[in-house]
Amino acid sequence: MPTLLIVHHTVSPATHTMFEAIRDGASDPSLHAVRIVARAALEATTSDVLAADALVLCTPANLGYMSGALKHFFDQIYYPCLDATRGRPFGLAVHGNEDAAGATHGVEVITTGLRWRIALLPVVVTGAPSAADIEACGNLGATLAALALAS
Repeated sequence: MPTLLIVHHTVSPATHTMFEAIRDGASDPSLHAVRIVARAALEATTSDVLAADALVLCTPANLGYMSGALKHFFDQIYYPCLDATRGRPFGLAVHGNEDAAGATHGVEVITTGLRWRIALLPVVVTGAPSAADIEACGNLGATLAALALAS
């Protein structure tokens, strides 16, 4: 069964809301053939990544960078997944209170090194997520689930 892996660090209410919208979008009934696996960044493993057909990453911007938990995830999976996951489609959602550029850039640098393929422009939210932001997160989840299904 095709698998979408959602790796998240959702310590803030805003980031958790974004994660829920991603998961809900991926759970659209028309995508029922896709297995959705959601893992906290500190719990996601190399095996999870290798088994995934597509991924969504969701992180807060902490002090100008991705969360330490997401960076730890990348540190754990980078070399074991480097060759096996080339071309893997992924999406990114970042929440910052004031700025998320550093966090977005950090994830882009690492995923470029992994040679993953960005499926959509990142969903970047500053401040409280608006209805449009929540919709964008839902679309992100649905798109990546559809890409998992197509692979």
